[in-house]
Amino acid sequence: MRSLFRHLSVAAAGAAFCVAACAQNAPDTGRPPALLPLESEPAPKLIAYPPLAAPLARGVIIIQFRTENFRVMPVFGKTAVEVSPRIGHLHVTVDDWHGTWAHTSEDPIILVGLTPGAHKLRLELADPNHKILASETVSVTVPDLKTSKPHQH
Repeated sequence: MRSLFRHLSVAAAGAAFCVAACAQNAPDTGRPPALLPLESEPAPKLIAYPPLAAPLARGVIIIQFRTENFRVMPVFGKTAVEVSPRIGHLHVTVDDWHGTWAHTSEDPIILVGLTPGAHKLRLELADPNHKILASETVSVTVPDLKTSKPHQH
């Protein structure tokens, strides 16, 4: 009799394991798959914040940003466009300058050496082929450090 209970216990444990394992493989209709087809993904968003005040008072522009449905990383090329969730980089342009640079990390954007006065920074989410997916503009006024420092005699 003990032998029968032991076999039933082993069989019950095996059945419980199979139910748990099979349940993990069954589709969960309440949750999306780990990787969505790109057409099914929500549009990427870029949220840029105003420059940090304390560094700006010293003439250093630090722009923090975050993205939604998009990861910023140093990846380029046509095959990377097909990666899901979306990946890419930022294009950063200061004022109406004809040049731009690629910002390839989620670190803040840091600028030093702009002339005193008003400036506009255009931040664009770009896919690995440089197609623009979203854009934000941050306005900043760099103080004139020569006139803002107290005079020393």
